[in-house]
Amino acid sequence: MPAGLPVLLGVLIAFGCLVMALSFLRRKRLLEDLPTSKAQGVFMGLVELKGTAESETPLTSYLAEVSCVQYAWVVEEHWSRTVTETHTDSKGRTQTRTRTESGWARVGGGGDSAPFYLRDDTGVIRVVPEGARIEAATVFSETVTPASPLYFRKARPNEVASSSHRRRFRETAIPLHAEIFLIGQARERQDAVAPEIVRHKEAPVFLITTRTEKQVTTGLGRWYWFWLSLGLVVAAGSAALWAMLQDLPLPGPWQWHALAVFLFLVAVGLGWVWTVYNSLVNLRQRVRQGWSEVDVQLKQRNDLIPKLVQTVEGFRAHESQVQTLVADLRAQLAATPPGVAGPDFRGLAPELRLVMEGYPELKASNHFLGLQQALTEAEQRIALARDYFNGVAAFYNIRLAIIPDRFVAALAGLRPQPFLRATDFERAEVQVRLTP
Repeated sequence: MPAGLPVLLGVLIAFGCLVMALSFLRRKRLLEDLPTSKAQGVFMGLVELKGTAESETPLTSYLAEVSCVQYAWVVEEHWSRTVTETHTDSKGRTQTRTRTESGWARVGGGGDSAPFYLRDDTGVIRVVPEGARIEAATVFSETVTPASPLYFRKARPNEVASSSHRRRFRETAIPLHAEIFLIGQARERQDAVAPEIVRHKEAPVFLITTRTEKQVTTGLGRWYWFWLSLGLVVAAGSAALWAMLQDLPLPGPWQWHALAVFLFLVAVGLGWVWTVYNSLVNLRQRVRQGWSEVDVQLKQRNDLIPKLVQTVEGFRAHESQVQTLVADLRAQLAATPPGVAGPDFRGLAPELRLVMEGYPELKASNHFLGLQQALTEAEQRIALARDYFNGVAAFYNIRLAIIPDRFVAALAGLRPQPFLRATDFERAEVQVRLTP
């Protein structure tokens, strides 16, 4: 092996550790910068949600037999054996030694998942978990012997070679009604006019977990510091190894350690600036996307409400025509004395039948209620879009203000984003006037 190959390998490992650390930092900042959306206020793009897992047709887990929306189980069997090894030493003598090997062999496993709904205080949204990274809760964990009925009932009947007659059963699941945290890509459903969360090849992450957002970000931060520390140690060790191979006459090896640490920290600093800059730019784009969603909702209200009012007016006029016609007929009938030939209503029958067939249910109150609901939903979606924008803008402004992010923002020329006020986003008032 060439003398410089171990050093080159160490440098590559240190660089790989730095790349891993920056990837965890990037994901951590993404989760911290993304505001939590409401189910009713989900728009297209990357979203973050919190709520409970719900399903009209829940699954039943294999081991714990709990109602859930996803589960995975595995059965492992312990084995142990004694191995005898024979080898020849440097003097040509045959040596024999024995050692014990043990481990766990998989003897069964599986799982299932199905689309489900995430529910919060505003409504529900459909989630398709296929392709997601799922961090479920442990719902079953037991280690048993053949004396337990579970030993053969939930796994294959035949044992592995050199079995120690112990099997462990483990199962994770997302139970029905369990609190979950989700981050993924939203798109338009194909079967309904509503969004859904699905796997997208361009989405940076698709995560469904029973952990809280704080637990997830804390875990990512720990992995960031782990890979950073490991890279620092490998870089310092590679520098010391290079000094030894070169046989350099220096007062002490600590100088090479210090040089390696310095160069590694420079690389860390450059990588951090690159990660923070990209994070701020992405956050600025989400701010712009949030404003565009507010604009879309305002335009939808401006276009939709007048059409709904026109439709309700049409139904109301139709019902008024029918009621007026029936009232006239009743008045004429009441005004005719008994035994006296009254007006011939057969002439009005075709007109009455045409009106009734055109609008058989003479009850406009349902349409007024529908209009009221449409008005309420339109205003709620505008409010949710505004809150989403202000949430993203708040994260963006905080990033631009805190140290050390503000130095990167100053270099990039990024400026704070003003929050939306009522006078900033309202368009011309949509008039809802129903004629008496």
